[in-house]
Amino acid sequence: MKKVEAIIKPFKLDDVREALSAAGITGMTAIEVKGFGRQKGHTELYRGAEYVVDFLPKVKIELVVAEEQLETSVEAITKAARTGKIGDGKIFVTDVTRVVRIRTGEEDEAAI
Repeated sequence: MKKVEAIIKPFKLDDVREALSAAGITGMTAIEVKGFGRQKGHTELYRGAEYVVDFLPKVKIELVVAEEQLETSVEAITKAARTGKIGDGKIFVTDVTRVVRIRTGEEDEAAI
């Protein structure tokens, strides 16, 4: 099993959710976060004063998938979240050694 974490632009969340659903992925978690990468924020003008916005609003998506669904889920996220502009985000994939469904006690792939 693999955990897929994706940091994307907030307005792409619905597109990514729909793409994952169409790919057969049944569950995910979305969290509003702030951060920056190479773009290092930007400057804005407010009431005549210029200030730097260091942390930009992003959405972090987390999902755990079976090994067979990994490439499908990564491709779905990549295609749905891409705008072609700086700040599109990143995808991180890590190993998951154990999953337990609290309600039933099911474990591993049965618990996904």
